[in-house]
Amino acid sequence: MTIAFLSHLDLNLYLFRLPIMKKLVEEGHKVYAVCPRGDKFDLFADYGIEAIEYKIERSSLNPLKELKAIYNIYRAIKPLKLEMLHTFTAKPNIYGTLAGKMAKVPTIINLVEGLGSFYIEDTRKNIIVRGVIEKLYKLVFSVTDRVVFVNSDDPTYLERKGVIEKEKIKIIKSVGIDTEAFDPKKINKEDLDVLKKALNVKDKIVVLMVARAIWHKGVREYYEAAKLLKSIENVQFILVGDIDEGNPSSASRDFLERGEVMWLGHRDDILALTALCDIYVLPSYREGVPRTLLEASSMAKPIVTTNTVGCREVVKDGYNGFLVPIKDSKFLADKIEILLNDDNKRKIMGENGRIMVTEEFMITHVIAQYLSLYEELIQKRNT
Repeated sequence: MTIAFLSHLDLNLYLFRLPIMKKLVEEGHKVYAVCPRGDKFDLFADYGIEAIEYKIERSSLNPLKELKAIYNIYRAIKPLKLEMLHTFTAKPNIYGTLAGKMAKVPTIINLVEGLGSFYIEDTRKNIIVRGVIEKLYKLVFSVTDRVVFVNSDDPTYLERKGVIEKEKIKIIKSVGIDTEAFDPKKINKEDLDVLKKALNVKDKIVVLMVARAIWHKGVREYYEAAKLLKSIENVQFILVGDIDEGNPSSASRDFLERGEVMWLGHRDDILALTALCDIYVLPSYREGVPRTLLEASSMAKPIVTTNTVGCREVVKDGYNGFLVPIKDSKFLADKIEILLNDDNKRKIMGENGRIMVTEEFMITHVIAQYLSLYEELIQKRNT
């Protein structure tokens, strides 16, 4: 089989699609990474994957430029004589499917990893943009062979709106997590002690949040919860994640640098920081399925997150963590406080999370589901 994975970021393919791409190469398939050139573009060759460049302006809404982007994708994939095209995220799903049909690719799969920030608040602009997205998705989904979703809420919503037919829906929860890489038993205790000393948290209970520093991730609620719990001794709240320049939802540096939270900005040692923490928090307003929650679960950390799309796929309330209402700092603080005061509950919930993630989200399980889907569609095409 000749298959291409299409994204508007080489980083997206490299970080989240590489395991399935490598598996396909191992099985003798020809695999392409079709994406704009970035820092990871040339690294695909190390795994036997050929990278094919196309150009797109990610932030553009100019109709002429968008048509050009579709044509650029068409030109990139037409010579490849693809048997299958797998697209990821909104623009590649829409433009890639249209370009794929122009290039006569016989089988096209889309992946919707969440409906995005336009579905968080009912502003006039968001409602208009949602209408446009849904009209375009309805067109695309009518000609694509299958649409993969990572949670159950998004396809239910789109089916109810008449955007997609039930038989086109396939749910494969998350992109998977490497539970061997994120294994608490493999953490070097001496290295962890060095990091704790560097952060001055050696004898403290650490509450960690890893996310872009934008309001929709629940940054404000996290800071407010930390303020509500400041009277509890030997506790350190930490936020890892940079501001998002140009994003109107981004928190300011001034906000992030004050208060009871230690803001570390961007970090590359997420595994070590997750291992270091005692409680993991993500008060996001909406997600696909957050990879950070999978990482925390794999590292046997109890989680406090919001009872919202995506987040509730990873946490069973009272089993491996707590689910709280969005935008409710007091409720968030109350659930964090329960875990701060109960070492045994933290331990049991963390162990439950590790069990849950190995049973439902392990990368090998996810890869197997994709391989099964590919095989099903190939057999369907050949009959």
